[in-house]
Amino acid sequence: MVGRKREKRTNQRTRNVLARTHPQAHVEEGRTATFPKPGPFQRQEDGFEVTVVGAGPAGLGVAARLAGFGAKVAVVAPALQKPWPNNYGVWIDEFRAMGLEDCVDHVWEEAVVQLNTGSEHTRQLKRPYGRVDRKKLKTKLMRECIDNGVQFLEEKVNGVEHRQGTSYLDIEGHGELPSSIVVDATGHFRKLVEFDAEFNPGYQGAYGILVEVESHPFDINKMLFMDWRDDYAVDKNIKQRCQDLPTFLYAMPFSETYIFLEETSLVARPAAPFDDLKERLEARMKHLGIKVKHIEEEEYCLIPMGGVLPKFPQRVIGVGGTAGMVHPSTGYMISRVLGAVPSISDAIMDQLTLFGKQKSGNGNGNIPSEGLMRACSEVQAEVACGQIWHVVWPSERLYQREFFCFGMDVLLRLDLQQTREFFDAFFGLSAYNWQGFLSARLSFGELFIFGLALFGNASTEARISLLVQGIPGLLQLLLNVAKGYPQPEDLLEKDETQGLLKV
Repeated sequence: MVGRKREKRTNQRTRNVLARTHPQAHVEEGRTATFPKPGPFQRQEDGFEVTVVGAGPAGLGVAARLAGFGAKVAVVAPALQKPWPNNYGVWIDEFRAMGLEDCVDHVWEEAVVQLNTGSEHTRQLKRPYGRVDRKKLKTKLMRECIDNGVQFLEEKVNGVEHRQGTSYLDIEGHGELPSSIVVDATGHFRKLVEFDAEFNPGYQGAYGILVEVESHPFDINKMLFMDWRDDYAVDKNIKQRCQDLPTFLYAMPFSETYIFLEETSLVARPAAPFDDLKERLEARMKHLGIKVKHIEEEEYCLIPMGGVLPKFPQRVIGVGGTAGMVHPSTGYMISRVLGAVPSISDAIMDQLTLFGKQKSGNGNGNIPSEGLMRACSEVQAEVACGQIWHVVWPSERLYQREFFCFGMDVLLRLDLQQTREFFDAFFGLSAYNWQGFLSARLSFGELFIFGLALFGNASTEARISLLVQGIPGLLQLLLNVAKGYPQPEDLLEKDETQGLLKV
C-alpha cells in the first residue's frame, strides 16, 4: 500500500502502466534521466563470479556491495539510463537507519489517517514520512557499482542453464555468459527464478496524478496516509462499489498548488479496475473542490502481494520483488529490500570464498589469487545456493510472512465499515506495534501479541468481524506453522571425504 511509490517533480508527464491481468509492468516513459555512465562492457573469458540480472534498487545494491568485497560482478539489464518506473514513499526512520536519508527529496513530519467524516475520526501519526528521490538513489548506487568495478551490459536475458557448477546466461545478441552465481533482481517480472505452484497473489491497485491545482484543502505539513471517507460518492453506483471494494485517498501535498493524489485499493483479488479507481478519484476531487490546472504525471500502479514464494533452494538467487519480499499486508518493499542487501550479499560472498578455498586444493587454504571463485561441481553449487536462500528467507521471516499473509486474507474480506473499524483499532495500538507491523520489524512471537492487542483494542462490532473473517485464515496459519520449514541441515549431509556438503 503505502510504502510504495512516489516520484520527484519533473517537467514532463510520465506514465507507469501495469497491466491488471498480469503482475508485470509495461512502462511508457516520456523522459529520460542522466545517470552515471559505465564504460564499455569488458567480457571476461571465464565470465563472472556473480551476475545480477536487473538494475533496480535490490540488484544495484547487491552488485555494489559484492564488488566492494572484490568479487567480479556484472549487471545485465536493458535501458540502464531510464528512470526507475517505481515511485517510493518511505518512513524516514527506516531510510535514516540505512544511511539513505540524503536520498529523500521531501519530508512530512506527520501523517494523517482519516477514517470517516469528522475530526473525531482523524488519527495523527507522529512518524515522519518522505518521498524518495529516485534519481539520486539510483545515481548513488550506480556510482558505487562503477567505482567498485562492476561491469554493465545493457541487454536482455533470455534464460539460464546450469552445468557442472557454472550458470550460463543466454544474453540477447551476446550468447552465453558464464557465472558462478546468478542473482535475479528483475522485480515482479520474475525472469529466472522458478516456482513450483501457481502464483495467485492479492493485488494493490492505484491510480494517481501529480498535478498543479488552483488550490487544495490539505495541510502541506502533513501527508495524507489514508482517507477512507466516502461522502464524495453521491452517485449510487459509486457508493455501492465503495462499500463492496473499499478504496482510500493517498495524498502528498508539496505546496498549496502542487500535489500528488492517488486512489488506492489496499488489496483485492482480482485487482480493482483502473477505470473504477480513476472515476473515484475524479469524484473525490470534485467533492473537495480541487480544480486541476495541469497534469504533470499520471500513474497506473499494480503491486502483487502475498502469493507463493519461489521454490527454494534453487540455483538462481532471488532478491526484491522476485523473491516475494513485498509486505503481503501493506505493499511495502523498498526499505525491506535495501535492508536485506547486506546479509544477502555477505552470504553470497561467503559461498564464493568457500569455492575459492576448495579450488586451492585445501579446504583451509587461501583463496587463489588467479582465476574465478567457482564451484567444483553442480552439487557444490546447489548446496551453496541453498545456504544463500536460507539467508534470503530465514525461518523467522517465513513465519512472519505467514502472519502477514493471514492479515492480507482478512483485509480481502472486509467491507468499508469493517475496514474503518480495523484501522481504528490498528492505529490505536502503541507506536511500537503499528510501526513494527508496517515495517516488518515484529518477530513472529511479537506478531501474535500484536494480534491479541489489536483484538482487544477493537470495538465489539470489529471483534465480531475479525472473528468471522479471520478464523479460516488463522487455522491455515497455524497449520502452516505446525508443518515448519526445512533448515539447511535438514536438506544436506556432510561428505567427509571431499569436505563438501551434499544434497
